[in-house]
Amino acid sequence: MKDIIITGGAGFIGSNLVRAAIEHFTDRRIVNFDKLTYAGNLENLAGLEKHPRYCFIKGDVAEPEDVARAFAGDVEGVMHLAAESHVDRSIHDASPFIKSNVLGTQVLLDAARLKKIHKFVHVSTDEVYGSLGTNGKFTETTPLAANSPYSASKAGSDLLVRAAFHTHKFPGCITRCSNNYGPYQFPEKLVPLLISNALENKPIPVYGDGKNVRDWLFVEDHCAALMRVYESGAPGEVYNIGGDNELENLTLVRTVLRMLGRPESLITFVKDRPGHDRRYAIDASKIRRELNWEPAHKFEDAIRKTIDWYQANPPWWRRVKSGEYREYYEKQYGRAM
Repeated sequence: MKDIIITGGAGFIGSNLVRAAIEHFTDRRIVNFDKLTYAGNLENLAGLEKHPRYCFIKGDVAEPEDVARAFAGDVEGVMHLAAESHVDRSIHDASPFIKSNVLGTQVLLDAARLKKIHKFVHVSTDEVYGSLGTNGKFTETTPLAANSPYSASKAGSDLLVRAAFHTHKFPGCITRCSNNYGPYQFPEKLVPLLISNALENKPIPVYGDGKNVRDWLFVEDHCAALMRVYESGAPGEVYNIGGDNELENLTLVRTVLRMLGRPESLITFVKDRPGHDRRYAIDASKIRRELNWEPAHKFEDAIRKTIDWYQANPPWWRRVKSGEYREYYEKQYGRAM
């Protein structure tokens, strides 16, 4: 049985993708390769430990010996999601972002080339394009103009994948997605922080004037797109993945508060982050046209589904906020992290 390696498979998008891939690729083993940093949570995959087509390997994408262990089997392909991804953290210290996102991607590319894999899907972000004005959308040909240490590190990793294709005919594709939301998202991100704080009647921090615009993509739709790119994406191509749901942050916050029956007095405006991009918007017409992908969820339904999940799983997000979730690895695998 051939392996598909999913790096960062214990994170938010990664864990949703692992679950989706096990259901979709019924003749492949899914190898979850994750370092288990602060955002990696094996509780996201509870119940899969004994699945015959699931394997977890703890390791760092930037360490060649760890990567070699992940590639020890009959590897068909890689879906590379492992990354440091929080902009605020990159502003305070960029070095972990360079190591994981840039060096880690190159280590993976080297190992994948030696294995002569079938496909390498590199999962990036719309943030590499920079900031938009009031009109227009990012296309796959929009010049890269990263404005934060995080997005700069992702742009660097994108260019390494591009270089591998052009230099070595490496079967790499790049995807760039808009803001994701859904179950299992780490509560430092806006949507889970908003929901969990509202459920506890705590203040909701909103940067600046709250008018920064993002295109919101439900994580299940993103995972479906990634699997479509893995199966049918053309090597060397870039595919934008967006939900076509542009909202100001303040509108999103008010929508969730209304759905939860919580007052807008919980909104607390805080000092804007340095270099905060004003607007992102994705033109996903290429993946719709060439790979026949469409989002399956309307925003109103998906945000309700997301809210319902956090309402039904307070032990999960409370353990994450307290740090207790990190005990799960030791309990399940019998050794400390």
